[in-house]
Amino acid sequence: MRRAVDIAAVVVVSPFAIPFVALIAALVKLDTPGPIFFRDLRFGYGGLPIRVVKFRTMVRDAEELKPSLQPLSILPWPDFKIPNDPRITRVGHWLRRTSLDELPQLWNILRGDLTLIGPRPSRIPIERYELWQTERLEARPGIFGKWQFEGRARVNFDDRCRMDIRQVRERSVRRQLGFAYRTLTAVLQGKGAS
Repeated sequence: MRRAVDIAAVVVVSPFAIPFVALIAALVKLDTPGPIFFRDLRFGYGGLPIRVVKFRTMVRDAEELKPSLQPLSILPWPDFKIPNDPRITRVGHWLRRTSLDELPQLWNILRGDLTLIGPRPSRIPIERYELWQTERLEARPGIFGKWQFEGRARVNFDDRCRMDIRQVRERSVRRQLGFAYRTLTAVLQGKGAS
């Protein structure tokens, strides 16, 4: 049932999303040199690796610059976040604030890597998890996650795991729809965006 709902939602949304994808792709390409899309390695259901597709929001050599910026991170390792990250492009700031950089993840839903409602996929591999944290990997990761409306970019990995585990345990349809509504509200208001 969940899979059928995911596919139906993508089919319904796609005619409206395609013009936005084309416009954003042009803006990304005109803003700075580099690819339009960024395929980010994340870890999903059962800790298996997946490639999440996003619009590129950083300069082309962002990963090479990361080690030199590590001391500026305001979140403890293994997370990484710095205020006013100099690697983020002009268009990238707008895309992150509106969460439109994640629009290409409709493709990940079609592939079955993601579902609409579930914990957001993490960059942290399962080898770095403490045992209690692995419960968040018992559900397929999704677009609408609990931590997005309760903190988004301000939350460290431990707290994010606690929120995700609560979401995994709260599987009623009413709860899941509530997560989606509150996430959309937080995104539209730009709360906690990086």
